[in-house]
This record gives sequence, structure tokens and C-alpha cells, in this order.
Amino acid sequence: MNAQKLRFLFLNVGHFADHLFMLIFAKAAFSAGLAFGLAKDGAYAEMIPYGVPSLILFGAGAPLAAHLADKWNRNAMIAVFFIGIGLASIATSFATSPLQIGIGLAALGVFASIYHPVGIAMVVQGGGNVGWRLGANGVWGNLGVAAAPLITGFVLADYDWRLAFAMPGIVSILIGLSYIGFVRSGRVRPPQATAREKAQVGFAPGWKRALLALAMVVAAGGFVFGSMTFVIPRMFEVSMPGVSVDIAVTGTLAALVYAVAAWAQLAVGRIIDRRRIKPVLLFVAAGQPVMIGLMATQSDYGLLAASLLAMAFVFGQIPITDAVLTRYVPDEWRAKALSIKFMLNLVIGALALLVAQAILAAGGGFETVMVVLAAAAVFIVIAALMLPASTGAEMAPDPAAVE
Repeated sequence: MNAQKLRFLFLNVGHFADHLFMLIFAKAAFSAGLAFGLAKDGAYAEMIPYGVPSLILFGAGAPLAAHLADKWNRNAMIAVFFIGIGLASIATSFATSPLQIGIGLAALGVFASIYHPVGIAMVVQGGGNVGWRLGANGVWGNLGVAAAPLITGFVLADYDWRLAFAMPGIVSILIGLSYIGFVRSGRVRPPQATAREKAQVGFAPGWKRALLALAMVVAAGGFVFGSMTFVIPRMFEVSMPGVSVDIAVTGTLAALVYAVAAWAQLAVGRIIDRRRIKPVLLFVAAGQPVMIGLMATQSDYGLLAASLLAMAFVFGQIPITDAVLTRYVPDEWRAKALSIKFMLNLVIGALALLVAQAILAAGGGFETVMVVLAAAAVFIVIAALMLPASTGAEMAPDPAAVE
């Protein structure tokens, strides 16, 4: 494997790890709550708030991570990410109360905040097939989303929630040490810049309107993505009694939904390398309120099918927003712009959990949560309509991407 491919593999594994660690608690919260003596009928809702600071810091820490990467070194920050998130996860496994879990998760969120502004900026370096690279990287990230309930579910079935945090933490530290060795070998090289990448010396025309539309997509999308990836594992436990109530089985089904839907990112990434972005975003945006709304009416296998389609549209949106930002923002500003994007996306996603928790605590059920998310997804469609129509040679697909 050449150095560029190995570099891309490390970045992809980083995206996988980032989402896996951030969603271990989504599956382990109920079991941890029972272990700490909380009542069975309220353990999940009572544990949710302890995960919120982690998700807020996951986004809020992004600007600082981008600043450090620009002032210091992007490769070094990726090494800090792997080792730091591993240590934080191991520390969380030693918690003896919900408060201590919250503190451990908060530390985990700080290190998790490094990946998106730094790693994605490294993925898009060089131009060319940016959509494909974002799509492939996004698939790895969402396979991490899928692996979280799968791995955690099987660990919980035979062991306890502590091992669910400790085991991935050890693996992440080993990967971080391997990345340090790769960097010190001197073989790390980003892709060569294409002619369009070299020619982009400033912000592209129409960037203010494009970034305003992007901000709306990111805000509404963060609300939807944050809630969907967190509540589906528990929703399957509650709303699929005709399929299974076994925690390992429902975890596997949630993982299956995430894993299959993740491939939508690769398909969308290839399309936006060859087609105008706005109509693709409109199609992907329009599918979300329809499918999420359908989830509110389904149970058992109907819920499984609706969830798969809904997550395909949710995941398919991810490379589009990054590609829009890449086409309007020059490389020297991308880490900063990406950090603001992810801060907005992830902080709103964290706040969405409080909305879900309030609905569930009030007895509204997961059906009501889905209705609220479907309404939020309508704003993504409105934002997509605001995106400038790509006109002019400067916004045409990169020739290197279609050769």
C-alpha cells in the first residue's frame, strides 16, 4: 500500500473510531443506569442528560482543534485524537456513578472534537475526486455509527458496560501509536493539488449565500442526525417486540440499518463529483421528512425498513455539505470553516437529545420524537432551496474528478 492510501486509511479509521466512541453510551446508558440502581422504567431517560455535555463538547471543541492544527500540525493532532479518546474511554469505564460517567464522557467529547475539523480538512486536500473521498470517508464514519450498537450490544449481553468502553479504548491507543510511527517514517503525503485547487486563491463567488444556506442545512441536519443516531438503538428495543426484545439482537438490527444506509454516502459522493450539487441536495433533503415521518407510524419489520430508508437520506446528506464548503472555501480557511460547521451541527445535535429526553420523560414516546424530527427535516429542504444555482466555470465539477 502506498503512502497516500495508507494516510487515507488512517483518516478513515479515525472517522470510524470517532463515531463509534461517541455512540457507545447510546447503547450502554440503560445498562449503566440499572447498574447504578436507577429504576428500570426510567433508567434510559435519566441517563441521557449525562451524555449531553460530551456531545456539546464534541462540537464546541472543534474550533480550538482547528486552531491548534493550523498553528501546530494536523498529523500531530490526529495522533492526539487517537490516543486521547482511547484514554478517556478507558477512564470512563472506571466510573462508579452517573456523574463520573458524565465527566468521563465529557473528556471523551473533547478529544472526539479533534477529528472532524482536522481529519476532513486532510481528506479534501488536493481537489480531484473530493466527492468520492468524502463519500468513502463518510461510509467509514457511519460504519462506526453502526459498530457502536453492535459491539456494545454483544459486550453487554455477555459482560458489562465497563468493558464496552475499555476495549475500544485500548485499540484506539494502539492505532494512535501506529500513526505516530507512520508520520515519523516521513512517508505522509497529501494528494497533489489539481489545477482548480491551485487556482482557488480566495472564496468563490456567491460564498456568503452558500454558507448561509449551508448553516441552515447543518443546523437542521444536526438536530436530525444527533437524535436519530442516538435513539434508534433504544427505539428498536421498545418498538420491535414482534421481532426481538434481546439487547444483542436489537443492537445488531440497529447496526445493520446504519451499516447499509452508510453506503448512500459513497453513491452521493460519486454523483456530486459529476453533477451540480443543488438538485442532489434537494432530492436527499426531501426524502428525510417523508421517511422519518413514516417511522412514527411503524413497528417491528415496518419500522426496520422505514429506518433504513430514513438513515440512507440522512447519511447521504453528509458529503454534500462538506463538498459545498470545499468548493466555496480555500484550503487555508477550511479547517476553521469546518470547525464552525461541526460545532453548529454537533452542539445542536446534543441539544436535540434534551428535546428527545423531555418528550420521553413526558410520556410522548418515540413516535412523538420522530414527528418532531420530521418537522425539523423540513428546514433542510428550505435551506437547499436557498443554495445558489452553480453557474460559471468556477463551480463546475473538477475535470480531474470526471476523467
